[in-house]
Amino acid sequence: MRYSQIQWRRAGVGVAAAALLAVPAVTGTAYGATVSPSPSVSASSDGSGDFAQLSPAVAAKLDTAIKQVMKETGVPGVSVSLSAPGKGNYVKSFGVADKATGAPMKQDMYTRIGSITKTFTVTALLELVDQGKVGLDDPIGKYISGVPNGDKITLRQLAEMRSGLYSYSADNDFVKALVTDPTKPFTPQQLLDYSFKHPVLFQPGKEFLYCNTNLILLGLVVEKASGMPLNQYIEQNVVKPAGLTHTSFPTDAAFPTPHAQGYTNQTLSGKVEEATDWNPSWGWAAGAMISNLSDLKSWATTLATGTLLSHKTQAERLKTISTGIPGAGYGLGIFNIQGWIGHNGSLPGYEALTMYLPEAKATVTLVLNTDILHNENEPSTLFGQAITKIVTPKHVFNIPVVEPHASTAPSPSPSNSG
Repeated sequence: MRYSQIQWRRAGVGVAAAALLAVPAVTGTAYGATVSPSPSVSASSDGSGDFAQLSPAVAAKLDTAIKQVMKETGVPGVSVSLSAPGKGNYVKSFGVADKATGAPMKQDMYTRIGSITKTFTVTALLELVDQGKVGLDDPIGKYISGVPNGDKITLRQLAEMRSGLYSYSADNDFVKALVTDPTKPFTPQQLLDYSFKHPVLFQPGKEFLYCNTNLILLGLVVEKASGMPLNQYIEQNVVKPAGLTHTSFPTDAAFPTPHAQGYTNQTLSGKVEEATDWNPSWGWAAGAMISNLSDLKSWATTLATGTLLSHKTQAERLKTISTGIPGAGYGLGIFNIQGWIGHNGSLPGYEALTMYLPEAKATVTLVLNTDILHNENEPSTLFGQAITKIVTPKHVFNIPVVEPHASTAPSPSPSNSG
């Protein structure tokens, strides 16, 4: 999470993971504002107006737009997937997976998904809600001791980013530890310790502030209520039932092949370096997971339609609160930006975006191998905006970087986001 703070950006953690993040990689990012559709866009539609027919002409426009964003941002490689019933499919890769060898980016490559991990962690929590093992309005202190305001902050407020807790990924000591030795493993308790040494930023429920600490706590609740390690619970009860065959929750820096090399400037030197083998444990429940383009496409639909949850619980999940930005709301570990439901993710070296438009039953998913901002914008956001201007001009995805209220803003860290 690089610190523009609202980090849905480094989603996973922020971005930098979680950010080192910015939100949102490994884990987070910022919010979305209303964007007027461009009158120059002439996406040929079948009349519904929700999603363009993916004709050769529209595909050519997408090719041009994606290449233009790559040129402007310097993104090495990106893979994109779009689909909607009756409108066709568009699945392409552009650029390189490895700048040293020139190996091409490919659609089947694994990637670190940063804050999209949050959607899996919260889904796990909501499954336990359906089983009656936890309650959304239970205080976190019922499960985890030592949490500031633990008798007041509810699980719901943690999931919807209204806890008031300080994000560990914004702590200067944490950032220093991470960039000094990116291969170092972190435990959940170590992450919480970075957070809890800071005073709360506001009382529970009073404001919205994207915070990776919230997800670490929810991950611990899942473990306590289920009696299983978080990675095992998610893989057995979320990933497998969702039919995802290329998605995992690593507990170390292991990275299945094939995968692209990831490039970041969230480094001690400030220079661009490979972050491919950085240990994502610092993101844990907020941003440590791995997936690929096809699984993320499938997950976009599962997440937004709630096939793993009861109708009642999914309805609770989709209730969004104001983020302070027109057109952008946040639910329980999920966003709704201009009608697109899903999440983004960013952590050193990688960004991803997976979203679903209910009106058209459409999905847009993309993965790329850098988290380096362009004019303070996440490259994944710029791709999402360029793509949706063409295929859904009435629903243009955008998450501008905005500054948080002075009363809630932690001191900016080099790169925090999830």
